[in-house]
Amino acid sequence: MPYKKINIFTGHFGSGKTEVSVNFALNMKNSGYKTAIVDLDIVNPYFRTADVKDELEKQGIHVIVPPFANTNVDVPALPAEINSLFEDNSVWSVFDVGGDDIGAKALGRYRQEIINEGYDMYVVVNTNRPFTDTKEKISSLIYELENASRLKVTKLVNNTNLLQDTTAEDLEKGYKILNKVSEFTGLPIGFTAFVSEAIEGTEYINESFGKILLLDKKIKLPWE
Repeated sequence: MPYKKINIFTGHFGSGKTEVSVNFALNMKNSGYKTAIVDLDIVNPYFRTADVKDELEKQGIHVIVPPFANTNVDVPALPAEINSLFEDNSVWSVFDVGGDDIGAKALGRYRQEIINEGYDMYVVVNTNRPFTDTKEKISSLIYELENASRLKVTKLVNNTNLLQDTTAEDLEKGYKILNKVSEFTGLPIGFTAFVSEAIEGTEYINESFGKILLLDKKIKLPWE
């Protein structure tokens, strides 16, 4: 899996971007990089990196979260500690960014620093979600995110799933739709992500899906 100094993950609500962000950070740490993860999903109280802060820090990943994360205070505040990531050349970072205008604009605050460091900006897509189930909707989302953040999306992530009911056919369907997006936008598919234990027909998943990121499920749903 290739890494940049700054690795940004964004996507529509329900895309699974936080699960992907957390697992990407763990893979980066296990590959020998000094790793930090930033929770920039500043107005979404659910499915946050902050939910697994203790577990990540036990594994040696530095976690930066907004000051009011996991409280009843809904304030789009950004921790000053983020600035330190652009000053320490030894730290490689993952940013978990909200897929709305507020989250993307928050990212844009660090636009020049991110460009200077070198980055990949991934859009995580679950094509089983109603707002990202067609080439047109996904392309529109990419345009909106780029406009709000003033940064260019560089790669797509196929995270098509139906939770525990996901099949290899779901992944294939998502990959075909993202291939159309790729042809239309010129953006490559960075990788396909899935929880292997939840997939029926995993034995059929091969290089036809491109690079693979196996997910170890970390983000718990409210009913779990």
